[in-house]
Formats: sequence, structure tokens, C-alpha cells
Amino acid sequence: MTTEPAFDVEAYRERALNSLLTARDRTTLLTSCVEEPELTAQHSPLMSPLVWDLAHIGNQEELWLLRAVAGQDAIRPEIDSLYDAFEHPRSARPTLPLLAPEEARRYAAEVRGRALDVLGSAAFHGTTRLTEAGFAFGMIAQHEQQHDETMLITHQLRRGPRALTAPDPAPAPLATGPAEVLIPGGPFTMGTSTEPWALDNERPAHRREVPAFHIDTAPVTNGAYLRFIEDGGYDDPRWWTPDGWTHIRRHEIHAPLFWRRDAGHWLRRRFGTVEPVPPEEPVVHVCWYEADAYARWAGRRLPTEAEWEKAARHDPATGASRRYPWGDADPAPEHANLGQRHLRPAPAGSYPAGESPYGVRQLIGDVWEWTASDFLPYPGFSAFPYKEYSEVFFGPDHKVLRGGSFAVDEVACRGTFRNWDYPIRRQIFSGFRTARSGAV
Repeated sequence: MTTEPAFDVEAYRERALNSLLTARDRTTLLTSCVEEPELTAQHSPLMSPLVWDLAHIGNQEELWLLRAVAGQDAIRPEIDSLYDAFEHPRSARPTLPLLAPEEARRYAAEVRGRALDVLGSAAFHGTTRLTEAGFAFGMIAQHEQQHDETMLITHQLRRGPRALTAPDPAPAPLATGPAEVLIPGGPFTMGTSTEPWALDNERPAHRREVPAFHIDTAPVTNGAYLRFIEDGGYDDPRWWTPDGWTHIRRHEIHAPLFWRRDAGHWLRRRFGTVEPVPPEEPVVHVCWYEADAYARWAGRRLPTEAEWEKAARHDPATGASRRYPWGDADPAPEHANLGQRHLRPAPAGSYPAGESPYGVRQLIGDVWEWTASDFLPYPGFSAFPYKEYSEVFFGPDHKVLRGGSFAVDEVACRGTFRNWDYPIRRQIFSGFRTARSGAV
């Protein structure tokens, strides 16, 4: 006779509390470092005003933790439609009667106070799927951190003096091994059915057969990408898909977003500061079309989503799939560049403690990595708790990104986590690594 191990309710409750508090500290930083006009302005039609994100965070927390979990009456039912991300496109949100910054802060604070009371008494085991292991609280912490990353993108897009500061990544030993490694062919377990706070598109766990392939041991660097530019990569249609070629010609794109050439030198703007492009860092702010064109130019290709996940999670010694490249332990600062501790990627080849069993580094953190794959459901997918999180985005219009960036908190980043966006998107903290087929 066997018994299940004891479920540690209080450990999950503490994890939920810490995740919610960490997210709110970051939201506060991102919305208190600029004056009110900067909060209400739209810095790009691609993004919402910062004050919209602030109140939307509170509104989603109210909808799920106060109303859905606790069964409480609505605090401000009249604002639900204003902060419905599907009802109003980002470009139109400045025209809405949004809560003013101080009112938005008070609303989010009131919701949070009540939510913490709900957290203190909620049953985390043997209840509903929404509350099992504190899923709803983890979902809301992830949602807030995702909007924190969105707000950080807005800070990158805004003009004006620098409003945010953070130390650079500490110098660390860089990889001196091969530029690529072989991932042998064979099956592995993709996705998860056991990670308590995994979102619906990460589920369920299933077997995937992946032929042998090689993958870069580090993301593609600015220095490598510069060689593509200097070789005329943006002027040669051979390297571009038809849609990609049309897009870059129409929009006169000749380099990653925020780059410019001045007096023979490449410069970039990063959070209000103009600086030389660092050749050793992973390239960032490139769209899928640019990543795909570089890979073709280099005689390679982008990895599929399954290839990326096998390189990140599969342990050839045991056949198991890990939570993270380094194992099942939660991320620590020595593993990955996460959580906005730094406002830039670390040099390519950093974080040896975060290396996968195959010797691949920086699969988590630093830059989101474009893959070759469309965003599609896994076999057996079931939308939960609402279809608008994932299901409405499935199809060929969106490409999958993996691994997180320096702007992602660990609660919203794991070996199974899936991000997706249009192939034209460049304002996101996106980079890539390349792969090639075959065992030779």
C-alpha cells in the first residue's frame, strides 16, 4: 500500500504571497519613477498608457481573486469594460475615460488588501481546480509580472531622460566550448501535467519524437548580427521569406530596433541612454523575420519549439524532463538573468550554473528566443480558466518565443512556458539562437 506525500498548503500559500508582493513591488517601481503626464501619455501606438496597465492589473486581480475565488461583489463594475484587453485595442485606450493615476493606485491597493485577506483563508487542496495549489493566485502573480514586462517595454519606447536604473550583470566566466552541440534524436516529454501554476497552453505533458539536430550553445550576439548587416543581409531577398521581405522594405528596416549608425559606429538607445552596441551581448529587439533571415544567411535555421524545449529540459542520463535546464530547483541569480535585476542581457555564454545537460547556456532569461514554430495547442489541450488566454491566439499568425528575458520574473518563466507574438514584433525583448538538422 502506498500513500501520497503530504501536500504542504502553507508552503504554497507563502509562495503565492511572495509572488504577489514581488510583482506589486515591481509595478510600483515602474509607475512611480515618472511623473503623472508620463503615466497617462501613450508613448507608442503599440502600447497602452502605463496608467491603463496599472488599473488593468487591479481589475484582473479583482475579477479572479475577489469575485471568482471569494465570491465577493464587484468593487467597480462600471470599469470592467475599460480594462478588458479584448474590447479595446491598445491604440484606442488613451481615448477611454481611464482612472487617473492616483485613483488607479487606490483601486489597485484596495483590491490587493482584500486579495491578501482571501489568500490567508483560501483552501489550497481538495477544492476547485481554480484554487488547487493556489493556482488562481499564481495566475494573477504571473499576469501582473507579464504586464510589468509590458510596462518595461513602454519605458524603453518612451522618449526623454532615463527613469530606471539597475546594475549591469556581474562579470562571469564565459563559455569556451563549442559554438553548437548535438542533441541526439529520440523521444522526450514536452509540456507539463504536474507544474501547479503552469498555464493552459503548457499542458498536458506528452511525448515528442525529435530527430537529431545541432543547436547554438548561446544566443546570437550583436557582433554576429552586425556581420549579417555588413554583408548586405537587409538588402538581399535570398534570406527573407516573401512576407518578411515585403515588411522590411515597406518599413525601411535596416537594423534592429533602437539601433542607428553614427560616424561609422553603431549605437543603440537603451532606456533613455545612447551607447555603443556591445558586440558580446545577445542581439535584442529583432522580429521573427529578422531572426529567420539571419539564420538562412548563416546556413542554418531557427529551432522548432520542440527542439528548443528538448535542449532545455531533457536529461539524457535519466530520460526525464527537468523544470529548468539546471534541474528542478527554482531559479537563483547564478542560474539566469531574470526579474529586471539588470536592464540588459548578460554577455553570451554567461551563467555556467544555468547550463543544460547538453551544455547549452542562457536558455532561461536574457532574451526571449524566437522559434520556427507557430503557436498551436498541444494534443489534449483544454482551455482553462478562460479561452482568451491562449485559445484565441492559436494558428499561423503567431510565432512561439521561449525562455524569457531579463525583464521576466521567475514566476512567469520556466522550461515549459510559452510566449507568442506576431512575426513583425520588435519592441519586445526578443533575440534568438540557430540550429541545423542532422547528426553530422
